[in-house]
Amino acid sequence: MEQQQTYAYNIKGGQPVVGEIRCLGAKNFTTKAMVAALLGDSPTMLTNVPPIGDVTITIEMLHSIGVKLDMVDNGTLIIDPSSMRASNVPVPHSGSNRIPILMLGALLHRFKQVSVPFVGGDAIGRRSVDFHLRAIEQFGGKVEVADDGFTASRNGGLKGTHIKLPYPSVGATETCLYLGVLAEGRTTISNAAIEPEVFELITMLRAMGAIIFTSSGRDIRIEGVKQLNGTHMKVMGDRIEAASWACLACASDGDITVHGIRPEILGNFLSYYQQVGGGFELLEASSIRFFRKGALQPAIIETDVYPGFSTDWQQPFAVLLSQANGISIIHETVHENRFGYLKALDTLGAKTQLTTHCLGGVECRYRESSFEHSAIIIGPTPFTAVEQIATPDLRAGLAYVIAAAVACGTTRVTGIDMLERGYGDIVPRLAAMNLDIERIRIDA
Repeated sequence: MEQQQTYAYNIKGGQPVVGEIRCLGAKNFTTKAMVAALLGDSPTMLTNVPPIGDVTITIEMLHSIGVKLDMVDNGTLIIDPSSMRASNVPVPHSGSNRIPILMLGALLHRFKQVSVPFVGGDAIGRRSVDFHLRAIEQFGGKVEVADDGFTASRNGGLKGTHIKLPYPSVGATETCLYLGVLAEGRTTISNAAIEPEVFELITMLRAMGAIIFTSSGRDIRIEGVKQLNGTHMKVMGDRIEAASWACLACASDGDITVHGIRPEILGNFLSYYQQVGGGFELLEASSIRFFRKGALQPAIIETDVYPGFSTDWQQPFAVLLSQANGISIIHETVHENRFGYLKALDTLGAKTQLTTHCLGGVECRYRESSFEHSAIIIGPTPFTAVEQIATPDLRAGLAYVIAAAVACGTTRVTGIDMLERGYGDIVPRLAAMNLDIERIRIDA
């Protein structure tokens, strides 16, 4: 039997990381924009599309239902939905992500019956799709759960409705946007997510001809239209990636200039970053220089929906807090199972402890639960390289890269196929600075 070829990173750390790096397009917007393109009657052009696994998976799904896609040089992707003929989305050979559940609602405008596979993605909690399914039903659709996925159907056209989300879920808000823009009549989404990627999607849908109104709170009003056209949209820089490079600069006592990121979408991250001892300087052309400006201080971090501290920022920030002088706390309120990566950090030298208690003041869905959703981090603890650490999910994977860069010696990071679902060209971009990193092939 032929051995499967897999890859790993060898990282020799222990020195301040210095240099410049460009953020790629945001994973959390790119794939959603690809789904939005299916709502148009003419081609859409996306630029600054990142070379990541989740984009590849989504391309395979769109290809499978007849969508014509043309990837041009320099990250330009042209999506022509006019050739779409099938409504049964198969599991792509590269694996699955969370895009199928979004395609379910978007495709229901074009087909009377749509089938998609169960969603994939990281094992960081239940991430229920119930909000999506209930939304489809409120718009007049019918949803059935089969052994291999979901099927949605409709008798006539979808009708606008008033949806109050139990939780401001990003994915559920996006599903409601896809459903509402071509539904008959008015749709109101209450308690909607207001992340930058959601507002970028709204901007794209408006450019396609959608009529969407936002408010000072969490309400979104949509006046349904009969037709949408394709558009030209540049993918925003990835704010999760930018924050990770900032943590790398500060944790390693380095100096990194990050290009291609709008500082306003980093929000509260910059305040917490300064609070622990990080410094930043705004430069021209959407560039930010990150560095350490003093002794690192402990902090209490509570993840929350935007504009709170993003759940995807806490993993690299945990590495930074391990180098701070004192006891820090991270209270995770978004996902119930997101601290599995701390065991590997402990093998490198971190001192962490998990508890089921809510160590913070943010209202938390997991209060009185059995989930270990609060972490105590005691620092500073010098990191020493270990032979190997395995990536459990893509966000933790990048935290491991940062930790290995901080640790003295050479560490091998395995399971990088998970990491590369969300981050592209890791090795050439980091090696262009002064980090000693190589991608090697190993046999599994």
